[in-house]
Amino acid sequence: QVQLAESGGGLVQAGDSLRLSCAASGRFFRSYAMGWFRQAPGKEREFAAAISRSGVNTYYADSVKGRFTISRDNAKNTAYLQMSSLKPEDTAVYYCAATSRVVATVRVSDYDYWGQGTQVTVSS
Repeated sequence: QVQLAESGGGLVQAGDSLRLSCAASGRFFRSYAMGWFRQAPGKEREFAAAISRSGVNTYYADSVKGRFTISRDNAKNTAYLQMSSLKPEDTAVYYCAATSRVVATVRVSDYDYWGQGTQVTVSS
């Protein structure tokens, strides 16, 4: 069982940066690949970024590639999402998720545990 808690969301202006954190409980954080997803009002939850168990491999949605960076610190049981050059269309609730699959995936259904989400609002 893994419990996840996101933090770091807020209201920013277009072009600003923001770093989200995802703190995980439990002793086996390094056994899970981690992902960040987001959900805008009236839209389905969508993949943003994912990172392998070791942190060596990362994956990004085209919409955030080059602007967002996912990372993890297994010693601190924490995953991060560094967001830069934010746009109004990045406005959403951001969720971190953990999957026991060997390879990090982009599918919502592949993730076993989810946090409660943190709101990110980007004004123009």
